[in-house]
Amino acid sequence: MNPLGGTEIQYGLLYKYVDNDLLDNFQITTSVPEKIPLSKDKINILWQQNSYDQPNLIDWFSNKDNHKKYDFYVFNSHWCYEKFRMRFKIPCHKSTVIKNAVERFPEKIFLRKDKVKLIYHSTPWRGLNVLLGAMQLVKNKDVELDVFSSTQIYGDQFKKHNDDQYKGLYEQAKALPNVNYIGYVNNEEIRKRLQEYDLYCFPSIWEETSCISAIEALTAGLHMITTNYGALFETCSEWPVYVNYTKDYKDLAKLFAFSIDEVCNYLYKGTVPDFLKRQQAFYNDFYSWDRRKSEWSQFLQGLLNEHRSKL
Repeated sequence: MNPLGGTEIQYGLLYKYVDNDLLDNFQITTSVPEKIPLSKDKINILWQQNSYDQPNLIDWFSNKDNHKKYDFYVFNSHWCYEKFRMRFKIPCHKSTVIKNAVERFPEKIFLRKDKVKLIYHSTPWRGLNVLLGAMQLVKNKDVELDVFSSTQIYGDQFKKHNDDQYKGLYEQAKALPNVNYIGYVNNEEIRKRLQEYDLYCFPSIWEETSCISAIEALTAGLHMITTNYGALFETCSEWPVYVNYTKDYKDLAKLFAFSIDEVCNYLYKGTVPDFLKRQQAFYNDFYSWDRRKSEWSQFLQGLLNEHRSKL
């Protein structure tokens, strides 16, 4: 299979929602500069989803002459933009932020179940090791975690060259009594199943530039526990429970286990269901492609008008 990670999903949704006749005036390259040759006939845009510290970006962005090659840079968060601006002096006058988005979810029905269902649906290197450590420390016996995690999301070749290093994690997940390791399922299936869960547990040890899995979980109406690392606070705002990030992963697992127990004790009590309904309404609005369609369309039309005025 071909890669179908967050970047590829966002690119597909852009072309689903925004007028393709308008898009046809542009060549939009995602993340890695010049992986598609620059167009002589179209307006060149680099849509940056990757972090400033990725090895395949540093040399290109360190050469300021390269910055002239693209007509505009679009970043998926202010955190991402600021990192590129500070490190590489990306030209501010041709940079903008348009955040990622997802398709709307139906209203979640909040019902107490026998088990509190947790989900992890991200790549293994983003904190699965910490979460499995936390699950061994959780005291609540009515907590169950489903793990949807694999390198398959980035395609067959990526899996072939990278999956072996995570097999120990997969085996650990399979061996834990309160964890079900499911592995890879496509994004469409994840979206169908998300609302079966109560809590998205994401002890991120990776500097996210946005985080599609978080946007999806919050839009689906799940409560969330995560770390205050990278762009996660910008993406998730005040809605999740945050655990202070630390490079000591044993301590991080302890903090995460404590937070899981605490959240599970109050998850469906008091005003929490109303809080989660407000959260879902916010994300279904602000992070929907209905809204992002308008933002992209206005941005592209303005850029096209400016380009034509100079001809």
